[in-house]
Amino acid sequence: MENQATETKVLMHTNKGDIKLKLYNDTPLHRDNFIKLVKEGQYNGLLFHRVIKDFMIQGGDVTSKDAPMNKQLGAGDLGYTVPAEFRYPKYFHKKGTLCAARTGDEVNPEKASSASQFYIVTGKKYSEQELNQMEKQLEGRLKQEIFARLQNENKSKIMEFYRSGNKEELAILRDTLIGKTELEAEKRKDEVKLNPELREAYKNVGGVPFLDNQYTVYGEVVEGMDVVDAIQSSKTNKQDRPTENIVINSVEIL
Repeated sequence: MENQATETKVLMHTNKGDIKLKLYNDTPLHRDNFIKLVKEGQYNGLLFHRVIKDFMIQGGDVTSKDAPMNKQLGAGDLGYTVPAEFRYPKYFHKKGTLCAARTGDEVNPEKASSASQFYIVTGKKYSEQELNQMEKQLEGRLKQEIFARLQNENKSKIMEFYRSGNKEELAILRDTLIGKTELEAEKRKDEVKLNPELREAYKNVGGVPFLDNQYTVYGEVVEGMDVVDAIQSSKTNKQDRPTENIVINSVEIL
């Protein structure tokens, strides 16, 4: 599908009301995949199977249609992934954004998205102090990711020093990797820096800042946020599944 001048809008009909979403053009892989699934009717009859107040509402598990209440949900998918399309800080996890779910980093280091599962952010509002703390945590997580990657890249050398009992070389290598980590983290600090626009949004609109650069944001709610809020307030069980099914009856492209 060619890039479009206007953003595609879709209308999601649920048994709690309608949610109108727009899909961003500069996340074309996710946009086109979502449009394809809508046209195929893949979402019709599926549930919002995972709902966490002040966090998000999640749907798109293809095994959730007519699922009995005791069925474990969350793993159902279509057998392929969509490459990550991070457009941070242009798109971030403010309240109302449409984002792609995915499997964890340990099995999915590329952070590729689930083919069908998505979530809509509800989140919460943050204070300036909380955002400063969050920024430090994000910086720490970035450094951990860089250091883990560098360790993996030097795995054979590390194992060689371990086997030979060469503690001196091992310590030198470790210090070198720490130095490289600090340098790379400094170059990439914009990835974890909350600029003034983001800070204002997270303080006044709300969202989930710790998911930025971890999950692809590819659209947002333009009408029906009251429906999203009603869904997030649903009573849930220990698996975060609503005790009364919240059904996506159908989705149409406008």
